[in-house]
Amino acid sequence: MAVESIPRRTVVDLLEARLRDDILNGTHEPGSLLPPERELAAGYGVTRTTLKHALTRLEQAGLLSTRHGIGTRILDYLRVGGADLLPMLAAQDPTWLREVFEVRRHVGVLIAGRAAVRRTARQARRLEDLLRQVADAADADAVQLADAEVHRELARATGNRVYLLLTNTLFNAYLPVRAALRAPFEDAARAADRLAPVVRAVVDRDGEGARRAAETYLAGTEKIMLASLGSPRGRPAADSPR
Repeated sequence: MAVESIPRRTVVDLLEARLRDDILNGTHEPGSLLPPERELAAGYGVTRTTLKHALTRLEQAGLLSTRHGIGTRILDYLRVGGADLLPMLAAQDPTWLREVFEVRRHVGVLIAGRAAVRRTARQARRLEDLLRQVADAADADAVQLADAEVHRELARATGNRVYLLLTNTLFNAYLPVRAALRAPFEDAARAADRLAPVVRAVVDRDGEGARRAAETYLAGTEKIMLASLGSPRGRPAADSPR
């Protein structure tokens, strides 16, 4: 049995997580200025160098804006942020996953319908091969990753690259916490059986059938994954420093 190594956390990592949590939970309100660096570093019990590194990361993430002579301001991420914030938001607050899955379902239905109309013969063969890989996957994590590849291929089959980027964005939001969402993928054969009607409808060029199958599949797996979050085993681990 493979065991995942525990990532080593630096002081900068821990401070970044603490600051991020304080921003997202409203301790530092949008539009407000952070205290001066010396005061902020003392408050968190770190050096100014460590603080600068953490603030730089959060600025790159779109949560802060630093201007020389003015200071560091908290940004309203819901107004100026983009989908690249979703992995961080979903890891910090599991309620975001409900909203991610709602969008996943609506976008996935559109993708399946388009893929059924636009897929090539090569893509049809590729989808069937990827479905077999779901059934043959060795464990729940491998099943989940194989399932993701089926959905990427469906998005690719639409011929619209934006659908593929949207699919990647949604996966990036919840795959980092996928260990908490493994319930629908514990049994490889059942996971493949759930997904098979989507692939079959796309291969058969049945647009309406593909949309119905995708709605059934995505709503069903969404329900199972969200239910699993309610159990201690299913809660994503928090990355909060002490």
